[in-house]
Amino acid sequence: MSELRIPRQRTVPVAQWSVVTVTYNSADTLRRCWSNLNKPYDWIVVDNASSDDSVEVAQSLGARVIQLAQNVGFSRANNIAVLESASPYLLFANPDLVIEPRGLADLREHLEIHGGLVAPQLLETNGEPQPNGRGFPYVTAKLGNRKLWPFDRLHDGYRILTAPGEARWVAWAIGAAVAMQRAGFDRIGGWNERFFLYYEDAEICLRAWEHGLPVSVLGDVRWTHHWARATNSFKWSRAHNLELRAARTFYNIYPEFVLGVPRPRLRRRHALPARLVGRKVTTAESTSVNSS
Repeated sequence: MSELRIPRQRTVPVAQWSVVTVTYNSADTLRRCWSNLNKPYDWIVVDNASSDDSVEVAQSLGARVIQLAQNVGFSRANNIAVLESASPYLLFANPDLVIEPRGLADLREHLEIHGGLVAPQLLETNGEPQPNGRGFPYVTAKLGNRKLWPFDRLHDGYRILTAPGEARWVAWAIGAAVAMQRAGFDRIGGWNERFFLYYEDAEICLRAWEHGLPVSVLGDVRWTHHWARATNSFKWSRAHNLELRAARTFYNIYPEFVLGVPRPRLRRRHALPARLVGRKVTTAESTSVNSS
């Protein structure tokens, strides 16, 4: 790995939460989603060599900015931010996410009881629930998620929604908003820097399960995610190339998901989530998971 110089940051009081946001030409999105000046957390923005005024906008909104000289990708930027954090709780939050700070207390309470990784239930711009909780990432499930027939009928449980008053186990949660304790982050080794962009969220969640750290979505925390996925268009772009490269890396790590259909014989490393995914989180199940 080449050496990367990180600008020295000012000393800040230790907050309970560090919220990490990776930016790349995200100035307009930051203005739209992060204008709330009530930020009772250490907001660390890592800028991947933007050509717009993302750095200046983030600083004006209260962020502690790490400005990189080159685009190192999402995973490595997240890891760099954590090196600059002393907080016991971490939230990785996209620029297009609108955080309600009072939700952090609910996420913290969930982590203290159940451990692992937890995501809020995300909402679309129109207020409709966004299925950010997911089942196992079979190729067929991901094709079905793109509404391709007949795969869209094979994986009914792939998209997982969580209602207020409940939490549900998921195989993975999309990386727009994922929280964990710093101790858990260190235990699993952080984000996998083999992934520049795409699939890193599925990989870190599956790796967390393998370390006995369960993954869930909390329905009482409902934050808006103004999602505009670059690869939703059928017009081929650099984003499609990045996603294809990431998919190749991911399925080399998890070849058992290449040809899977619902309820296949999973490898032993997926035994725990295979038993729990889609079910409501209970204290009894959490005790069983944490003692395994």
